[in-house]
Amino acid sequence: MSAEVSDDPLVRVDITRTKDQEFTAFVRDAGPYLYKTALFLSGDPHRAEELVQATFERSYRSWHKARDGEPRAYARRILLNLRIDGWRRSRGEVVSDVVPVGSIAGPDDGVAVRDEVMRALSLLPVSQRRVVVLRHLLDLTEEQTARELGIALGTVKSANARGIARLREIFEEGAR
Repeated sequence: MSAEVSDDPLVRVDITRTKDQEFTAFVRDAGPYLYKTALFLSGDPHRAEELVQATFERSYRSWHKARDGEPRAYARRILLNLRIDGWRRSRGEVVSDVVPVGSIAGPDDGVAVRDEVMRALSLLPVSQRRVVVLRHLLDLTEEQTARELGIALGTVKSANARGIARLREIFEEGAR
């Protein structure tokens, strides 16, 4: 990638960044987003860190492809594939129902809310959890979700509807 820098319109200076510099900037920008995604998909902070590290490693190896398109979407797809592979290897896995809350400083702190959402998500079947996370926590469209997961649009719609209905039940039960 190169950037043009000049105060004089007649002078053109190209500054070329190396692959490592480009990737380092990408890691800095996309890291928090990918970690949040991994945390919602795995329910475990340590597993989320492992997923993000594996995602960065794979993204770096194919950086020439990733940087030509949407690097964040490319990395998200890698992360999702890694998580799906993990689900396949450990069918029946129970997502940790303990998310470290830390100290809750006050009513504006969203940690308690995140904890409640994580616990509710952990109760969903894996197929519904994947769709709900992509649709509502990552704000992907139904079509994007179907493409990311490699499933039919109708499957996304039904899994989303069932997942949201189940989450409502879980939150209503908790409110009692």
